[in-house]
Amino acid sequence: MQKFEQFPKWTWNVPTHFNIGVACTDKHLNTPAAQEIAMIVEDDVKGTSQITFEQLAKRTDTFAQLLRNLNVALGDRVLIRLPNSLDYPTAFLGAMKRGAIAVPTSTLLTAEEVAYLARDSGAAVLVTDKAAWPSLQDHLNDLPNLKHVFLSGVGEVTAHAKLNVCDLETQLSAINTCLPAELTAADDPAYLVYTSGTTGYPKGVLHAHRALIGREPASKYWFNFNDNVQDRIMHSGKFNWTYVLGSGLMDPLYLGKTVIVHEGKNDADTWTRLIAKHSATIFVGVPTIYRQIIQKCKALQADVPSLRHCMSAGEHLSDEVLQQWRSRFGVDIYEAVGMSEFSYYLSQNVFRPIRAGSAGFPQPGHAIKLLNPETLEEVEQGEEGMISVPESDPGLFLRYWNLDEETAKYKHDGWFFTGDYARYDADGYIWFLGRKDDIIKSFGYRVSPYEIERVYKSHPDVADCAAVGEALEKDKLLVVTYVILQANSTVTADELLAFGKEHLAAYKAPKTVYLTKDFPRTKNGKILRKDINNTIAYSKSAR
Repeated sequence: MQKFEQFPKWTWNVPTHFNIGVACTDKHLNTPAAQEIAMIVEDDVKGTSQITFEQLAKRTDTFAQLLRNLNVALGDRVLIRLPNSLDYPTAFLGAMKRGAIAVPTSTLLTAEEVAYLARDSGAAVLVTDKAAWPSLQDHLNDLPNLKHVFLSGVGEVTAHAKLNVCDLETQLSAINTCLPAELTAADDPAYLVYTSGTTGYPKGVLHAHRALIGREPASKYWFNFNDNVQDRIMHSGKFNWTYVLGSGLMDPLYLGKTVIVHEGKNDADTWTRLIAKHSATIFVGVPTIYRQIIQKCKALQADVPSLRHCMSAGEHLSDEVLQQWRSRFGVDIYEAVGMSEFSYYLSQNVFRPIRAGSAGFPQPGHAIKLLNPETLEEVEQGEEGMISVPESDPGLFLRYWNLDEETAKYKHDGWFFTGDYARYDADGYIWFLGRKDDIIKSFGYRVSPYEIERVYKSHPDVADCAAVGEALEKDKLLVVTYVILQANSTVTADELLAFGKEHLAAYKAPKTVYLTKDFPRTKNGKILRKDINNTIAYSKSAR
């Protein structure tokens, strides 16, 4: 088997004081990057808007001053529920410049869910758009910490009996003088993201300003930025997601790169059209987007000549999509694995050949180990162990918000125990197996659903799939697979069952294939495996 040289040793340089808002904007003042475009937003309704690093530095300073003027204190939470827009980095980075804690949330959340996050976070400020305000305002009456609402976009401002509701642009325009950004410590809280919780309620994950430094290895060992050109990153996601906050906002801006995002209805042609329009050099998406482009878009490599690097995360990319993308666009798609608590830390990179199905390597600097959680001993090569992160890693989160017991459950003995399992092969590639609850224990075998899904996603009639365990009787699980077919496909569940038997070891091959219309998902589109057996199937194979 092929052997590789070790990656160079990574040395962390975490200063005593550090501020994400400053690092993403003010850092570039008095440099050639100051006049470069920091962000471009393509909005189906509003058209194209853009902002330079110098303009973004001033605008985020102004937002920070607005918070000061309203007596928003250090550590107060600023809840952000906005579509992709220039106001998103204004509020997100500006809140951190004030020393407040930014709380990004999704526009897909219902009014009840927004109210829950506002209550749980104790938010003092809500930044949202005028289109969403009518549905939100009646749900914010009983929040003792919430005092101010800033409304973005075009339209009227409707008053609220208990809250100070203001037009964001009017407030920013009235400020002429700004104090310097807060001199925050690198370990001070910076932003709070919410993820699905085990109790059925969203769980807050609190990050320090040093989290931005913790993602520096990704700029070389996943992004592959070119220092000699002004890279332009086209990201297909929404800023509320941790994946996008990092790879589509903070990381590129920190390095003076241009970010391009879209707001509105998108189809497969949207992404190649915008890549071509803005000469994007890097495209970042999820496997679903790559599949849609391949299946529904006619663009070829010649239509996107600037594109030189592609990245994917969120779920596993199938071998079939990777091969078809290579053939059509002449570039690879490099995958990464991450989590809300630690962002992306495992990734494929240009320094090693992509090994289909593998998550690649831990990025230099992230000294993760695969541990036996009971003995805290490192497992041998080839054995299954829990991915564990040293608590000294600057990219690691601070704590779970208002959940000290939950924090202590996962952070102890000098490690953060991710709950995810993996194994190393002889060449140092890491093979992600998923959470212990995801691993299917069937008749004495331990089966990773990702291995099964990787094979099924290579079938031309499969649009998406999920492998889970189905209880046959007490303590007996069968491996089954739920499949969403491509439009107009006529393949049967029995044919897909036979496909699995042909391409998978007998103990891995599904014993039943269900055809279904959709999966239960999180707000960000991730499949909820624990709920999948409740999906109503409309056809199934014979066992």
